[in-house]
Amino acid sequence: MPELPEMQALAERLDAAVTGTSLASVQPIQFSALKTFDPAPESLIGCAVTGIGSRGKYVVFDFDRYRLLVHLSQGGRVDLERPPKKTRPKVGVVRFGFTDTGQGSAAGAGISILIKEFGTERKAGWWVLRSGDDGPLTRLGPQPFSDAFEGLLLSSEDRRRVHTLLRDQRFVAGIGRGYSDDILHRAGVSPYTALAALDQSERRALFDAVREILTEGLAAERRRTGGLPTKIGDHFTVHGRWGQECPRCGTTLRRVSYESHEVTYCPHCQTDDKVLADRRLSRLLR
Repeated sequence: MPELPEMQALAERLDAAVTGTSLASVQPIQFSALKTFDPAPESLIGCAVTGIGSRGKYVVFDFDRYRLLVHLSQGGRVDLERPPKKTRPKVGVVRFGFTDTGQGSAAGAGISILIKEFGTERKAGWWVLRSGDDGPLTRLGPQPFSDAFEGLLLSSEDRRRVHTLLRDQRFVAGIGRGYSDDILHRAGVSPYTALAALDQSERRALFDAVREILTEGLAAERRRTGGLPTKIGDHFTVHGRWGQECPRCGTTLRRVSYESHEVTYCPHCQTDDKVLADRRLSRLLR
């Protein structure tokens, strides 16, 4: 799933490509992906794009009187189309067309942004909101680089596992499965450890790892051009690399498999050489 580094770098590229233009067309392709009904998407036609940013895993398009949110979920990706296209690909979610000037240009001139989604879950979504309406953003926790998150991480007595907490968008916005694995590996913390069980030095190491890993991820994502390609996450340190050697100590990386995701970790660096039970394998052995 695209996480904060992917979404922030994508927002920066989109901002450079279309801020200052006007929305010329909206082409819904997967109609269930639109999560709002008022204002209507047609309300955006002719409105100038004043800026594009990100919040957690959302891209935020700001217009004169409206805002548009896009969430890519697990399999969502983005194409920048020059020249714009009008096809309806099977994996398409929605296409936004932008003019060069916003005044008098024919719909379809300039550039278009195609949101598409691979896989079977179909959870990518978009929202049309009035300016000042945060919509689903109100449910998000603090940004990872904020003072609010630092204070929360250093003081919270939450007894949930740290891997679960880092992926909880209400606790901190923008971190998912991939960067959680790398953050905990960098900090030397077991994914099964409860946050409340960590002392202050361990919490500080975890906070530093959050900032370091996300900063490195953002630097890698900023080297991309265009939209967001199918293959992402190629710069992860341990996530998805179970069976390979730990880059720090050489121990074979292990995984814990769940129904919808996997957690990768190093037994030597993170769990005092203890191999965590793999839930999927355990079920097979019953």
